[in-house]
Order: sequence, then structure tokens, then C-alpha cells
Amino acid sequence: MKILVLDDEKEIADLVELYLKNEGYEVYKFYTSEEAINCIDTVDLDFAILDVMIKGKDGFEICKYIRDKNLKFPIIMLTAKIDDKDKINGLTLGADDYMTKPFNPLELIARVKSNIRRYTKYNEKSENESIYIDGLEIRKDEHKCLLYDKPIELTPLEFDILLYLAQNKGHVVSSEVLFENVWKEKYLDCNNTIMVHIRRIREKLGEDTKKPKFIKTVWGVGYKID
Repeated sequence: MKILVLDDEKEIADLVELYLKNEGYEVYKFYTSEEAINCIDTVDLDFAILDVMIKGKDGFEICKYIRDKNLKFPIIMLTAKIDDKDKINGLTLGADDYMTKPFNPLELIARVKSNIRRYTKYNEKSENESIYIDGLEIRKDEHKCLLYDKPIELTPLEFDILLYLAQNKGHVVSSEVLFENVWKEKYLDCNNTIMVHIRRIREKLGEDTKKPKFIKTVWGVGYKID
């Protein structure tokens, strides 16, 4: 696994590199956004850990650059801010997770492993199963989503969310249940995180936010697909 680490705080970047290398990962560590962008363009990466507040192109811009290149590997954002707007901004641009500085390096490693498991599962074959819902086709075996026979580009996390809702078609899935079954972590007021990912899925499906065809919001309860 090749992991990009970008942070202009040398001590943090070096610490993250040390812990990742101890887990056997190949680390591409940079202190400037220019070097990181060059790495993204030339190396077949499997993961990125990006500092938000960095000179030049910031972490949000680099996250968008990665997704605009149609690269689907997981991205974790590191931020010294605790403003929900910054967290939501990163998730909206395609980040999979975020951690607030200062953080426990062991927790970061756990998040990395969790996202790698999801990404690996997304790119592997699993038991054959396809779900059809009024023009929407979810191919579990191929980890593909089609809308009226046209592929929809979803990140592994977005795919898992849509698949779980589709597998529970007709039932309201609470935010807590959705989070704990998709993220495989304890739910701790993560409604904003879920809301942003649902919004991104709806955008990719071309949904009318006021009258969504597929993912319905049941206010105060959760989400469902009819």
C-alpha cells in the first residue's frame, strides 16, 4: 500500500510516517502541496492523508484535485480546526474521513486500516447480488452502480451507504444504525457526516433535493429507499 502524507508541520508528518512504516506501508511524505501534486500525478497511490491548512494549494483543493482525476482511493483530512463547516467541506469534496489535531497516532492507524478494508472490499469480487430499484441497479458482486444503464461513479463509502439502504428497501434506517453498519464504529453525533454523504450520493444520482426519487429523508428518524 502506497500512502501519501502531506503536512507542513514536519514533526507531525514525520510521526505519521513512522507509525505507517511500522505497519508495513510505503510512505510518500511531503511538506509542500507542489511536491504532493507531483506525486499524485506520477505514483499509483492507494491512500492519502492531507493536512487542511497548508501553504499553496490547501488540503481541500488537493482533495478535489484527486477526485477530479477520478481517483477513488481513501482520503483522510487532518485539521487543526474544529468547525463543522470545515469538516463538511472536506467530506463534500470527496474526503472519506477527518481527524482533528492533536490526534492519537494509533487512532489514525486504526482509521487508515478501516478505510483500506472498505476500499479493498470495493475493488474485490463478493457474493453475486444485484438490486434493481426503478432504473437504479446496484451490482454488489462488481461494486458498481448504474442509473438507467449509465455508470454512476461512487466512492467505496458512498457505495456502501447506498447498498445498505437498498438492502433495507422500504424500511427507515436511522442515522445511528446506518453509521454503525457502514462505518463499523460507535455512533457519536455523526449526523452531519451522514448528511453530507447522502447529499453527495443524491447529486451523483441527479436527484431533486426537494423531491428525491430514491433516497428519502424521514425527518428526525433517518433515511429510506422505497
